[in-house]
Amino acid sequence: MNRFLWPLAIFVLLLVLLAAGLKLVDQRELPSPLVGKPAPAFRLARLEDPEKSFSPQEMQGQVWLLNVWASWCVSCNREHAKLLLFVGKVPVVGLNYKEVRGDAGIEVSRLSSEAERQLASERAVKWLRENGNPYVASVLDLDGRVGIDYGVYGVPETFIIDRQGIIRFKQVGPLTPETIEQKILPLLSELQGSQK
Repeated sequence: MNRFLWPLAIFVLLLVLLAAGLKLVDQRELPSPLVGKPAPAFRLARLEDPEKSFSPQEMQGQVWLLNVWASWCVSCNREHAKLLLFVGKVPVVGLNYKEVRGDAGIEVSRLSSEAERQLASERAVKWLRENGNPYVASVLDLDGRVGIDYGVYGVPETFIIDRQGIIRFKQVGPLTPETIEQKILPLLSELQGSQK
């Protein structure tokens, strides 16, 4: 009987240690390998006018935020009012991430790429009209390739990018008042004050 209890006790102990370790890890605090490195380049169609495109190079010389969002994202909806506070203070660019593909209710395989683009654009524009548009530009990342380049594994995510195009901060999950006050505003103030 004793020889069965020892392995069981060790197994239970390992489970307890694993659970405790997982509780200690705050995924919003996971360091990104991109922080301190140049923001990945991309060129995507603008949400408001698909005939025009946007590239991060257009923001060179400015401190700006890149916010990854989607209309189907519940956390993005919660975060949105906080993004509106940045209007006029710092440019915010929206990366609309998998607008149609992320919505489990839509079978993308039945849509042509043009129909997917049209549907994504309509849904995202409607959502911004209803909730307010904090973005100086918003682009469609239909298949998530740009998101992959930025290491996005969920929405929302927000990046602070400096005047030289270097990623200085990454927030995984919705912005909170604490994160804005303790991390984002001080870093923005520091970066906007420096004329490197």
